[in-house]
Amino acid sequence: MVGRETTKLLSPLWRRLRLLISRAVVTRTDSAKGLQILQLDLLRDETREVEHIEPYGFTARPLQGAEAIAAAVGGARGHLVALLATDRRYRKKGLAEGEVALYTDEGDELVFNRGRIVRLNAGSAVEVTAPKVTITASTSITLATPDVFATGNIKAQGDISDGTGSMQGMRDTYNGHNHPGDSGGTTNKPNQEMS
Repeated sequence: MVGRETTKLLSPLWRRLRLLISRAVVTRTDSAKGLQILQLDLLRDETREVEHIEPYGFTARPLQGAEAIAAAVGGARGHLVALLATDRRYRKKGLAEGEVALYTDEGDELVFNRGRIVRLNAGSAVEVTAPKVTITASTSITLATPDVFATGNIKAQGDISDGTGSMQGMRDTYNGHNHPGDSGGTTNKPNQEMS
């Protein structure tokens, strides 16, 4: 008798505890508000629009069909929030332990690999906008591209070289060169040197 009465008494509590956290499927999103709104399919025939609680400094708008975890704040099923949304269809797989990645369904990714290597892969373009950009590399920078374009001046504190020589080598050749004279001998070196 005591067992049945206890079960009867605790049943509403157990039911409420089971409904505190729910899995859901994202059916629609609205990122125009202060907190993003996700429409979620939760339990059978239960569809709700809930706020998506995201970490400070990071936001992502999930695709339809992504999965989410919803929590009933204060145990009230009428006040659900989405704690996180993920999408197993596009999650980057094969990371080593400790590696971190940001990724999209289109294949763009920023991966922090072991060995302190950071890889950025973009399908069509990478744009950096800032008044000043500084890249510090202690050994070298390699640009593996057929062309490099600049819309303004290019200045170097050191020498500039190509496949056949350096600009300093061209200066030295020009500044020291002479020509055969009209009546034999050679002309003097240029009176205006290239600096």
